Amino acid sequence: MPGDDLTEQSLIPRSSAPQIWTATIAEPKFYWYDLLVGGGPLPDFRDPIGRYLRRLQFALDGTMEKRLIYMVISRPRVRIDPKRQVSWGFFSLKLTVPVLIGPEEKKSTISVDLEVPFEATYKKPLVTLEERFITLNWGSMIETYSIHDLIQHFDTGLKAPSKVLYIGQTRDPAARLAKGSHPIVNSLHDANYENDTFILITRFKVAVDTEARDMSEEASVRTQMDVLEAALIRYFEGPSPRLRSDVEVGVRRERMENLQDTYYIERVTVDLGFKQADSFFDLQSDHAGKSRRHLFECVFDNGHAVVKRLSESARPLISLDS
Repeated sequence: MPGDDLTEQSLIPRSSAPQIWTATIAEPKFYWYDLLVGGGPLPDFRDPIGRYLRRLQFALDGTMEKRLIYMVISRPRVRIDPKRQVSWGFFSLKLTVPVLIGPEEKKSTISVDLEVPFEATYKKPLVTLEERFITLNWGSMIETYSIHDLIQHFDTGLKAPSKVLYIGQTRDPAARLAKGSHPIVNSLHDANYENDTFILITRFKVAVDTEARDMSEEASVRTQMDVLEAALIRYFEGPSPRLRSDVEVGVRRERMENLQDTYYIERVTVDLGFKQADSFFDLQSDHAGKSRRHLFECVFDNGHAVVKRLSESARPLISLDS
């Protein structure tokens, strides 16, 4: 069936009709890669932060069996300052947390409006601060957040763009991303030491508009992700990606030329926007300006991806609930 890597159709015969592909976001998720790098055993599962880190690794492990797109993202460094105290709003659960911003560790604060969980037995939680984590003890339960969880999921007012450094696919039986041992990502992480490094993993939905009706002419998920990866590399990394070897570039160009010819791909539209996007999705790169909605069109010229930015009015903004 289409979508199964093991049933990729032969590159012959050629599709009987042109195909126009539209790729939209189906499920995106940020993972703080710094938490996985450095080796050593994870904290005990009975520890709240240990449970958090194990859930993080388990979630990433699950993506390594799939063909999804990942982006290596750089964001400004933020840490909690455990040497200072939190404060509460009068007659509210507005919690103010001391933070240190940037490599120079500029002192600041962020505020979050908490809600009492249904399972809680305390009306106000006991707060524990660590450099990267905050735990909220509600009596019968403990919530654990990384500092970036707070920034992303609460209206803290601390916003910054996410810089795209590299594009890849998650499929990897060795699960190097989940183990914090991916060579290219680690080299980017090491070079990005003054900032924080994230992995944005995205499942895409690809709609195909064509008059072809033969099932053998439908591309597999592997093919779709290869095409989408090539388009995103060209868009965010530019025409001469500095982290790509000549061999990799040549192999990708040849494969795209074959896939374009086989599936008669006329053009691919990629829409990274969705209604629920928060400030973490303000993406930019050295070749793409900051936007919460990157909408572009890609065609292939002898296997070379050629991209063109589209107006946001070109298509309606989707909702992940739809």
